[in-house]
Amino acid sequence: MSDQHRYVYDLSEGSADMKPLLGGKGAGVAEMNRVGVPVPDAFTVTTEACVETMRKDGQWPAPLADQISEGLKRLEERTGMILGDPDNPLLVSVRSGAVMSMPGMMDTILNLGISDDTVEAVGRKAGNERFAWDCYRRFIQMYGEVVEGIDSHVYEDALTAMKADRKVDSDTDLSAADLKELVEIFKKLSNEKLGGNWTTDPREQLMRAVDAVFRSWLNPRAFVYRKANKISDDLGTAVNVMQMVFGNRGDTSATGVCFTRNPATGAKELYGEFLLNAQGEDVVSGIRTPKPLGEMEAILPDAYHDLIDTMHKMESHYRDMQDMEFTVENGKLYLLQTRNGKRTAAAALKVARDLVSEGVITKEEALMRIEPEQLDQLLHEAIDPNHSEKAVTEGLPASPGAAVGKAVFDADEAAELGEKGEKVVLIRFETTPDDIHGVIAAQGVLTAHGGMTSHAAVVARGMGKPCVAGARGIKIDAQAGTLSAGGVVISKGDLITLNGSTGEVFNAGLPLIPPQINEDFEEVLGWADEVRRLGVEANADNATDAAKARELGAEGIGLCRTEHMFFGADRLPAMHEMITAETPEERKVAVDKILPMQQADFEGVFTAMKGLPVTVRLLDPPLHEFLPNLVEQSLKVQQMELTGADPVALDKERRLLAQVKKLHEQNPMLGTRGVRLAMLYPEIPDMQARAIIRAVLAVQEKEGETVQINIMIPLVFTVVELETQRRIVTAAAADELAKAGKELDVKIGTMIELPRAALVADQIATQADFFSFGTNDLTQTTLGISRDDAENGFLTEYLQNKVLKQNPFASIDVDGVGQLVSGAVKKGRAVKPEISLGVCGEHGGDPDSVHFFHQAGLDYVSCSPFRVPIARFSAAQAAIEEKNGETTVRDK
Repeated sequence: MSDQHRYVYDLSEGSADMKPLLGGKGAGVAEMNRVGVPVPDAFTVTTEACVETMRKDGQWPAPLADQISEGLKRLEERTGMILGDPDNPLLVSVRSGAVMSMPGMMDTILNLGISDDTVEAVGRKAGNERFAWDCYRRFIQMYGEVVEGIDSHVYEDALTAMKADRKVDSDTDLSAADLKELVEIFKKLSNEKLGGNWTTDPREQLMRAVDAVFRSWLNPRAFVYRKANKISDDLGTAVNVMQMVFGNRGDTSATGVCFTRNPATGAKELYGEFLLNAQGEDVVSGIRTPKPLGEMEAILPDAYHDLIDTMHKMESHYRDMQDMEFTVENGKLYLLQTRNGKRTAAAALKVARDLVSEGVITKEEALMRIEPEQLDQLLHEAIDPNHSEKAVTEGLPASPGAAVGKAVFDADEAAELGEKGEKVVLIRFETTPDDIHGVIAAQGVLTAHGGMTSHAAVVARGMGKPCVAGARGIKIDAQAGTLSAGGVVISKGDLITLNGSTGEVFNAGLPLIPPQINEDFEEVLGWADEVRRLGVEANADNATDAAKARELGAEGIGLCRTEHMFFGADRLPAMHEMITAETPEERKVAVDKILPMQQADFEGVFTAMKGLPVTVRLLDPPLHEFLPNLVEQSLKVQQMELTGADPVALDKERRLLAQVKKLHEQNPMLGTRGVRLAMLYPEIPDMQARAIIRAVLAVQEKEGETVQINIMIPLVFTVVELETQRRIVTAAAADELAKAGKELDVKIGTMIELPRAALVADQIATQADFFSFGTNDLTQTTLGISRDDAENGFLTEYLQNKVLKQNPFASIDVDGVGQLVSGAVKKGRAVKPEISLGVCGEHGGDPDSVHFFHQAGLDYVSCSPFRVPIARFSAAQAAIEEKNGETTVRDK
């Protein structure tokens, strides 16, 4: 068989380095088998088969069916059992296995091969009739839901009704006779829903199950998860066909999930859960609340000690924290999966730091294992410990942090409200993978059932969202939209608070406090600073933001927007007066009012950043943000005329209306703003330059040191604009310094945010000490789309239909905007090799964009204060990848 067209690999043929082909699960099981860990026999259908099937609109590649049949035949020979044989039947699981871990997002079918013909033999071989009928009812339900598309409630309602009729609480309390009857009910319901009998041929069922797992790659929850985690839709999933081992075979059998370290804190301690007499879906679905792993030692001591030894072995082998699924069948341990465990940011940092201190990995390896975006979790708020509220209930602290929001009982509603900007907490009996869109939109998740390794817990931890799971003291009525706990009723829309670190639930919106940065965070970020080349600065417009930026490691302010200082009610009138002034004399009066306000604001920022560089962007106000609304001002004048208002007041409002009409623009974002306003009214840059210099000198006198000041001219597209403004700013600064008898090195540069500016960067560089790429506006003007309009309109469709691979305002458009940046860098440096080059759009805090900026040769990035740690990490990873000869522009 040609490898080019080979789609099926036996267990013994795989290894960890075949993950792109065999998926994470298939490669992990093969690797465990290779190093001597007990795993069930299996074969894997490759990711390539899935991708080819997607390309051909669901049609399998020609050799696939035959190759699966051959793989099955080899598996039958190795196990000595035959699929569908009434005397010696082989049962298999059919499980998804994506390259990148996607817990619970795709589908699995267990117990395939059990049927009317084989169920007696399964019971006879196991010496347990009840076990066989339990496997059969599970298979019908999973096959019906996953392969035939029958709604899960069809089976769940029947199961619930039987338990009520038998007066039992748990599935495990149903007898063999009950389960046999339930199988007949399930078959009848299935055939009613399908309008005919489904196939009972296990080989055809296998083919249909493989196809269903392929199709599950395209299900809505998988799409949502991949989008949230930046996983490509083009990777496809492998399918693992594995000999069944049974955790539901009796009281010496069990199933469970374990981590080699605590995924919430990173501590090197026992962490996991198990269920006696159960199958794996029972643990991860949250339908039954499992027991802590430590209790397994007393019940199944041999299997427990084998598991502990295997956990140590696999962590040593992979040199990272492992997430493992296991089954115990009649006292014998089998491993079903191992993968690098999803963990909180706090855990990721602690594990990385500990593995380095243990000599297991290097600092650079540790840095490459941490997702920069995850660090955002550590910067979230926590509940103020001084609150006086009592918790109404407690559950398991499944994912740390605090969540405050309105109680919502439906995932669709959570997603809808979240998109509108409302803060919600999703409350569910237990979450399922189909709830993923609601989990993403929610501030946190509360479930009545499930444990520390349930779907809700795993997904919430991966996203950094607080989760309280298995709060058994609560009663949920999702239809009525109420939760009852300890005599308290919480209704839909009520504010509640979750403490994911303690498991507490509060019937109120509690006050939150800023995050506390710990030693792990500081040390690992220090490692990043040792290897990165790119500088990391922050965008900050006031002293508070500047102080926070410095606390989080910013090496300066890369963008201080002066117009943001004038949105306050006490300052807006002065801006109105300046913009609507009809003569230079009137404008001078307004400017003189503004100067001390500017100076005071600058002093606050400069004090917070003393000793570091600060880049101040001169005024760039789209006029509509500061002018009265034309329609509203017209109505105001009309009303004053009709009501006989004071003539002086009326005249003032009429004059204002005339100015508003004169200055009104159809497209103010491309109108009289930035350098254009300064060219029309040179009093403005003169005033701002004087305010900046006075503030720098005042801070120097008060603090003994001050900032390195950079003054940035916005929105230029010709060198003449920059040359003119440089002359004005230089003259004003020199005058202020001369009056003070001081000397100061003032750098003057520009923001490159228009395509023409990038294209003539060699000309503009002759007048610039630095360029700062304003990639927000550069993206808008290059793509010819308004950010606000696009994100509220067609951009969503473009992303869903893959017209664009990702939002160009969130991550740099490498092929378009990126080329302008790269070209401007080359042109600017060709004229002025020493020119400083940075970026100050929000792309400066996006990991993928930071990789590109590193490759493009920029000197620094600037981003919002809370993105600074993310940028520091990303810059370090870009430097390491470059050192290792890897690309620094990630696949989009």
